[in-house]
Amino acid sequence: MKAYPYPRLTGAVTARVTAVRLRGPGDAREQLEAKGYSVVEQVVALGVAERADWQTARLALTATIPAREIETKGHWSDIDVVAVLTEGATNARTVARLMPTAEGSRDWTGEIELVRDDHLDRASLAVHVVATVGGIRGRIVASAEQEWLVDVTAEAPLRDRQLDVTTVSFARGAEWLRSFRDAPWVVDTSGRMPTVRLNSDFEGLVALVEGRGSKVESVVGEMLLAQMCADVWTAVFHTAIGDLEIEDDGTPLFPPDWRGAVLREMLPDIVPGRSEEDALREVHIRRTGAGSWADLQPRIQYAAARRAEVPKTLAGTVRDIERLPQETHA
Repeated sequence: MKAYPYPRLTGAVTARVTAVRLRGPGDAREQLEAKGYSVVEQVVALGVAERADWQTARLALTATIPAREIETKGHWSDIDVVAVLTEGATNARTVARLMPTAEGSRDWTGEIELVRDDHLDRASLAVHVVATVGGIRGRIVASAEQEWLVDVTAEAPLRDRQLDVTTVSFARGAEWLRSFRDAPWVVDTSGRMPTVRLNSDFEGLVALVEGRGSKVESVVGEMLLAQMCADVWTAVFHTAIGDLEIEDDGTPLFPPDWRGAVLREMLPDIVPGRSEEDALREVHIRRTGAGSWADLQPRIQYAAARRAEVPKTLAGTVRDIERLPQETHA
């Protein structure tokens, strides 16, 4: 553990990318689809962009800091929250200052710009809390636990650059999988990161998911992937809400890792019109029995489907299926 000669914040600092806008020649602009960035993996994949000639990418950020600790302990003043985008391969470095959403707020927001010509492969995006400590300005008193990765060429927002999908026989695999032998896939959230277990006993499933086969099979495969993604969002939400740290006064706290990011991403659709803290408290109360947990399930499913872009994929699937007879006829 690194030692510091000044007091630092002990509370968690979290950061998430909330939107990405690309700019190309002639000031042409494009909003990157939600599937281009992942709050679970904490990766932005700019290769998802529909246009290949983009020149800059502007990332919208939200950081959450332990404002209550800053206020009560009083060690720190002149608080700033900064985002730093760096890439070792090109020595590129960009710094942007975030601003509080309100006086004394836990949430700070802002944007940082990535210039394509300045980057070659993958850039790291860190968020730091900077303050005056003991009369000395510019001390870093806390940082987000994990940096985001911004990949200039990747077509999927994956930290390990490989699909987090394991193909396994449910009938002959681990004992816990055997009771799911008729399921096409299950989401395993027992590890550090969620993993999709794909059932190899399900005839033709692997080929569909991997996009092999005819035009019809490719269309169906896209729909399957969207549904699989929705299942992942649903599973990780239930995992996150079921493992909260609770303060002495009964207030639930956002987890500092990907679980907290998932909750912040989904709660506005599950309990709309409420602050993140109020929404978390409401869902926690319902889950623990003081309210109707069942009534929230459609909202959770809706939030998961939105983030997996199921409606958009389904609409595209319907259009593609309608075109198939025309294309075949032609």
